[in-house]
Amino acid sequence: MRPGARIAAAIEVLEAILNRHQPIAVALSDWGKAHRFAGSGDRNAIGGLVYEALRRRSSIAWSMDADTPRALAIGAAPVAYRMDPADVANACDGSGHSPEPLTATERAGLDRGLDSAPPHIRADIPEWLWPRFETAFGESAVEQGRKLAERAPADLRVNALKATQEKVLKALAEFGAEPCTYSPVGVRVPAPAGTARTPNLEAEAAFQAGWCEIQDEGSQLAALLAGAGPRMQVLDLCAGAGGKTLALAAGMQNTGQIYAYDDDRNRLKPIFDRVKRAGVRNVQILRGGDEKALMALGPKFDVVLVDAPCTGTGVWRRRPESKWKLKPRNIEERQAEQAAVLATARGLTKPGGRLVYVTCSVLPDENVGSLQAFLATAPEFAVIPYAKVWQERIGTEPPASADGRYDTLQLTPATHGTDGFFVAVMERSKD
Repeated sequence: MRPGARIAAAIEVLEAILNRHQPIAVALSDWGKAHRFAGSGDRNAIGGLVYEALRRRSSIAWSMDADTPRALAIGAAPVAYRMDPADVANACDGSGHSPEPLTATERAGLDRGLDSAPPHIRADIPEWLWPRFETAFGESAVEQGRKLAERAPADLRVNALKATQEKVLKALAEFGAEPCTYSPVGVRVPAPAGTARTPNLEAEAAFQAGWCEIQDEGSQLAALLAGAGPRMQVLDLCAGAGGKTLALAAGMQNTGQIYAYDDDRNRLKPIFDRVKRAGVRNVQILRGGDEKALMALGPKFDVVLVDAPCTGTGVWRRRPESKWKLKPRNIEERQAEQAAVLATARGLTKPGGRLVYVTCSVLPDENVGSLQAFLATAPEFAVIPYAKVWQERIGTEPPASADGRYDTLQLTPATHGTDGFFVAVMERSKD
């Protein structure tokens, strides 16, 4: 397909997403089924343009003076397809299934810079959320938002039970794999540029053999800072698909016992195959939603990891549609869920044990805010400065937290090159 036809196809998909409220995956799949002549390269290029349009929806709409599917697809094309504005205009000539010729406003929009745009537009952040970004990041708020609107790399965690970082790097060398910046068990495949395809790493022999798992470096660091070690009793309270469970098990060297629990049994489904592939033998998977069985375990755990439900603002690079769907009430709902799961974790952490609170969010409300609300009700817990934990568990110089704090760690794409993750390590008094 010619570039113009790909832009037209992206307009169709964005129409389904924005006006018919279809999920991205469904809209792209439906378009592919209805246009079977399109090859995999075309479908990938169309999907890339759709994601680029949604990641930068606010700034594109401001430049193009319109928030329509057509304006967003055309405005995203220069970055997504690495085309000059003039080439985009030439590609949209109304022939060969391409969009109708650009209007004067659209041509001007392709050349319009963002220097005079309001800060929330330059950051591609919903306007109502902007005060929270300023509170969290101060002068770097625009840059933090902009990096959350860029294409993300593919990170993998080396499974130390089966392989080494060197072994995985060699297996994935053809994809430009390189060591992650901070995680000693991390391997990164850089984000492709333009219409280049993201490799299907799950199809690689190294993945199938259990040498590695796809996991963002920020998530890897959260699991490392949890501090699970050999012969410990560990609980992954919001285990989901099991990414952090497997990371904790590797740190425990298949000794001790790790319990994986989630209140939604459907989220736990992938964990069974993943545990088998990874060669993990010390995991007990609790029945999803069986809170009675969970609480019967009692305060026996050396480490309780709470990967709490949150707004997911830290993973906007990968789920850009969620950025524009987020509402103020969603933050309040997530905070209520965070309070509930922390209360549960409190009763399961043994005296002298650690409770680790993690979110994939960059919003102060559900990070420091929820943490402080919990500490106000649980005086037996105290935060351990993250730098101390980092030196204990990782052994390198800890990076600065993106929000300037010294007790808790805020990871972000702009500051650390990871997804947005918040980590707070607490210890329960022995009394």
